[in-house]
Amino acid sequence: MGRWTDRLAELGIPLPEVVKPVAAYVPAVRTGSLVFTAGQIPMVAGSPAALGKVGAEVSAEEAQQCARICALNALAAVDSLVGLDSIVRVVKVVGFVASAEGFTGQPGVVNGASELLGEVFGEAGQHARSAVGVAELPLGVPVEVELVVEVE
Repeated sequence: MGRWTDRLAELGIPLPEVVKPVAAYVPAVRTGSLVFTAGQIPMVAGSPAALGKVGAEVSAEEAQQCARICALNALAAVDSLVGLDSIVRVVKVVGFVASAEGFTGQPGVVNGASELLGEVFGEAGQHARSAVGVAELPLGVPVEVELVVEVE
């Protein structure tokens, strides 16, 4: 075990299996000291945690939990490529929120991912971020999150 895997265990947060890609891509790619994850959706044991648009079928609170699941799935993708304990810091988070007309709470939804990263990585989890409202996401899920992390 190492620093970050120990921290997850301490928090009682299991790292999920890597979500199988739903199209022609890989879960994560390393270039130099950076790892970029593919957009991760809120899959739990092979099924979406929620379906629908935020502000209509899905509440902002439920979507925030989905963003947390997405971030965990992204960490699993990083772990499968280089090992979680090689992470130096989280650099960037991009969150996409399938939004009902008039829903403007995308930053609060993506906080689900950001807050998880803060819990796990502390100061090294502070990151730049974008939170974007979109019309639709793959499989009809409400949230998708991608990460860029620096690794050793």
